[in-house]
Amino acid sequence: MMENDMESGTLGLGAYQDKPRVFPNMRTKPYTPLIFRILLSINVRVLFVILLLGLGAIFYVGASTSPIIVFVISVCILSFLVAIYLTKWVLAKDEGPPEMVQIADAIRDGAEGFFKTQYGSISKMAMLLAVVILCIYLFRSTTPQQESSGLGRSTSAYITVAAFLLGALCSGIAGYVGMWVSVRANVRVSSAARRSAREALQVATRAGGLSAIIVVGMAVIGIAVLYATFYVWLGVDTPGSMKVTDLPLLLVGYGFGASFVALFAQLGGGIYTKAADVGADLVGKVEQGIPEDDPRNPAVIADLVGDNVGDCAARGADLFESIAAEIISAMILGGSMAQRCKIADPSGFILFPLVVHSFDLVVSSVGIFSIRGTRETGVMAPMEDPMTILQKGYSYTIVLAVLAFGLSTRWLLYTDQAPSAWFNFALCGLIGIITAYIFVWIAKYYTDYKHEPVRILALSSSTGHGTNIIAGVSLGLESTALPVLVISVSIISAFWLGRTSGLVDESGTPTGGLFGTAVATMGMLSTAAYILTMDMFGPIADNAGGIVEMSQQPESVREITDVLDAVGNTTKATTKGFAIGSAALASFLLFSAYMDEVSAFAHEPFKQVDIAIPEVFVGGLLGSMLIFVFSAWACSAVGRTAQEVVNEVRRQFIERPGIMDYKEKPDYGRCVAIVASASLREMIKPGALAIISPIVVGFVFRILGYYTGQPLLGAKVVAALLMFATVSGILMALFLNTAGGAWDNAKKYIETGALGGKGSEAHKAAVTGDTVGDPFKDTAGPSIHVLIKMLATITLVMAPIFL
Repeated sequence: MMENDMESGTLGLGAYQDKPRVFPNMRTKPYTPLIFRILLSINVRVLFVILLLGLGAIFYVGASTSPIIVFVISVCILSFLVAIYLTKWVLAKDEGPPEMVQIADAIRDGAEGFFKTQYGSISKMAMLLAVVILCIYLFRSTTPQQESSGLGRSTSAYITVAAFLLGALCSGIAGYVGMWVSVRANVRVSSAARRSAREALQVATRAGGLSAIIVVGMAVIGIAVLYATFYVWLGVDTPGSMKVTDLPLLLVGYGFGASFVALFAQLGGGIYTKAADVGADLVGKVEQGIPEDDPRNPAVIADLVGDNVGDCAARGADLFESIAAEIISAMILGGSMAQRCKIADPSGFILFPLVVHSFDLVVSSVGIFSIRGTRETGVMAPMEDPMTILQKGYSYTIVLAVLAFGLSTRWLLYTDQAPSAWFNFALCGLIGIITAYIFVWIAKYYTDYKHEPVRILALSSSTGHGTNIIAGVSLGLESTALPVLVISVSIISAFWLGRTSGLVDESGTPTGGLFGTAVATMGMLSTAAYILTMDMFGPIADNAGGIVEMSQQPESVREITDVLDAVGNTTKATTKGFAIGSAALASFLLFSAYMDEVSAFAHEPFKQVDIAIPEVFVGGLLGSMLIFVFSAWACSAVGRTAQEVVNEVRRQFIERPGIMDYKEKPDYGRCVAIVASASLREMIKPGALAIISPIVVGFVFRILGYYTGQPLLGAKVVAALLMFATVSGILMALFLNTAGGAWDNAKKYIETGALGGKGSEAHKAAVTGDTVGDPFKDTAGPSIHVLIKMLATITLVMAPIFL
């Protein structure tokens, strides 16, 4: 349907030479998801009453569970009000002249059309997987805890499926919010750039901020409401019912649903955005010698659409999944530790992650509002470094996060059994916050053209395309060292701080080690909303630059958006590094939860995995292989789709020679349709590989173990697969993200006038490097860190079939 819309005859606007700054109107019918269409069709007063009743029900359920839940829900609702204020503030900004609005409309229509088609496909796959999960849970064995609480197979099955579908739905909404914001903010940033750089920066930051607040708030309130609902419905902690320490295990399906949608959103969006980008650059910049985002390039609209569906929608779903996975794994470990230590009121340890992220919404909002406009107007006003301004806001956020984290640990993690334990855990959180800051700094060092690595990479472009590629690959490989050292120190430090907290089980064995690591993960993600703000800033600024170039605004305006775009490339790279670090810690926690789950089902201890056993070692090899094959398929998908775009753009330049002289109009819609259909087709194979591989490996080795007298062989092999895939995936994602970001900013550095500037031989070589790096940093790299978390959640959900 979307192809027909894009290729329909709605592109006629009269002779192109008569209207050189008017562009095809590709809009057909604005897309709004069904749930929003239903809400908009309801009378305002009726909707207000329903909203009040819904909030009343939520607060009643929360109050019946714990005052902590009431606090979390209250903070989330207040943060949504802040997001509404930011929405009104951003939308109140003007959209600029008509030519800007027409281009923005075309981008919006392409993004919404692709979102509708992509998420329609994802929802069908999610429903199919939900049926599979239901069948597995209906025929699986039960744990002793479930038997003692009277939680039967059917109840457990329906709870898991409901949680899975809710997680998938919320992840999809998070993606839609990211895309909705970006396609409306881009043109307003372009318009603001005509007045001042600081105003453009403020609009882009606040637009990214409102999206970030909604994504983080939804993740927190979704888990809080689900937890409270299960608590009340199942009568938790009443005689003969489930213990509150076992309740977090029922939330695993929510994390799996979020991971499932995030993986396919990242794959589909990443293939779309980079295939369009590669196709536009190879023919436009290299072959035709026209600037980036030039209106004569037939693939330029597809490229700008890709920024929204790949970087905004996909990253919104990605961070939603990251927070959900981290919260659930930390709740599971907190409950498990509280149970072993016989803590009288374990609710503080279980709900601690929700409180941390509630404070995240508060401190990140302060950081977002700290970035203000100035009284200086006009494009000739002195321009501050946007990265310095964003870093200052991040510094404010971190200081407040440290204070909030210390307050949270004293409030919720104080126990008479170990009066000083809360201080140890506060130090674990501090380690996580410091780790996040260092990760951001490392990524900035390797990808910002103000620093030596990118300048050396740019210099290598002056001797040809080959030396540029060699330098970029070596930079990416080297960039894995510091993050690995930092994450290693963080895991060990947090583990030992937790272990020495004074919390012990009945036998006197220290039990706080893993929870200390979980608290460090929470510390790392305690500024997640501001991190996502910086991430969303990048594609919004990129789109704004494209609109300015296509609408042929003055060069001074383009200079402002170029600077914002270059900073956006750095912020995207830094947030990807941050996401990889948090993914490593979250996967470690989920792996520990998986081992506890296997132990519960097998009715025997499962504390370690011996890789000296041949079958287990093979499982590890398969896990590493999975990462490499997945990366290869993701990159090749971009390559194949880009080839289609290149052929189409070449065809248009040959068949319509007047395009170069503004005498004929490019067919933008054709390129949009090609990229959309190809990316949806190409995302299936790598996504299916990620889902099917651990299930098949675990089941095959379970059968082998049955015939060789090794009852836990399937679970052990899957554990090895998960461990090796996590380690390989972290290194691969670091390499891909950093190399791609460095190549991109080396090109930006040359475009500032260095080494001959635009159109020079060095610039052409840098464009080649950037083209190679595109699928690295925006398709394979981001998809891998989603993959390793999804592997952890799918093994946790599917654990019974490995036994």
